Amino acid sequence: MLLLILLFFNACSSHLSEWKEIVYENFPQEKYLKSTIIELDTAIFRYPFRVRIHGDKAVILDLHNADNFYHLFTYPEFTYLSSFGKKGEAPLEMLSADNIRFFGQHDVWTLDANKSKLIRLGFPLSASGDSLLIREVVSLDNGILRALDFSLYNNSTFIIPDYSGAHRFCWVDRKGHLICKSGTIPTADKEALQHAGPALAQAWRSFIDYNPHNGVLAAVTQLGEVLEVYNLKDSTHVVCKGPHGEPEFSQSEGYAIPTGIMGFSDVQVTDHYIYAVFHGRTFKELSQQNGRIIDGGQYIYVFSLQGEPVCKYILDRYIYGIYVDESQGTITTTDVNSNQPIVEFRLDEYL
Repeated sequence: MLLLILLFFNACSSHLSEWKEIVYENFPQEKYLKSTIIELDTAIFRYPFRVRIHGDKAVILDLHNADNFYHLFTYPEFTYLSSFGKKGEAPLEMLSADNIRFFGQHDVWTLDANKSKLIRLGFPLSASGDSLLIREVVSLDNGILRALDFSLYNNSTFIIPDYSGAHRFCWVDRKGHLICKSGTIPTADKEALQHAGPALAQAWRSFIDYNPHNGVLAAVTQLGEVLEVYNLKDSTHVVCKGPHGEPEFSQSEGYAIPTGIMGFSDVQVTDHYIYAVFHGRTFKELSQQNGRIIDGGQYIYVFSLQGEPVCKYILDRYIYGIYVDESQGTITTTDVNSNQPIVEFRLDEYL
């Protein structure tokens, strides 16, 4: 218990507001990767946003499916098992789905931002059962403004990005209570930090991932080109800014209007590296696309656990979500533009 208290004190103390900055222009290595389509025995996807894999199971989060948000498959065969996370307003239904995290061998946590709830679902113990059962529902405190992503810190604590503008993260217990807030937005625009908090937080919306084995929490911005690396074991904070820099935006009635580029769309902290999907296209460029709009990023950026750029993978297609299996040398991804949206890239050599 004392160790847990000390960890929370470290995470929530003010020194997380101080950081080392790394500015990079390019990567030491650039490599091209060719995709392999994973053949599926069912066609159910509309907008496959995330892929999560654990053991012999894979889950795809589909934002625009008509009936369910989540789809369960065997892994690595990707044989369809079932769909869950039924859309609707009923108590056992979901209004939105924002992320999913495996929790042990038999459970997953999901986030419904519109209902402001975290929901734990479990796989039935019977061999014939494939649908998931609701095990636990956590209603988030009103002080947690529209949680749009989350990660598991440990069995009893969630990390949720803070969108008030005053801090970077909310630390929340299994009852949905706010334990504390930590960090600040690492912007060079101090005036915006003081006077445009909520709009600044919207512009700095980030996707996060935490690896409990090495204590590294990573956050990548949806706009601009910023990676933050928090090492919660040694209390260091590194801010990495690429050529596109901080998120660019204008304000209208307190809201942030994007004006720069689409940045990152997913991030994963493995035991060895940080992997992030990068888009890098301007909103002007996106608005000028004729015909079918291509969505996603054509790059996977790899950073060290200290935030140093390591490798830039250039892909033969545009992707959105990733799952990296370093032991197998594979990256499983989602392609929202394709009728065959689950694709795999093989890492021929270790970095």
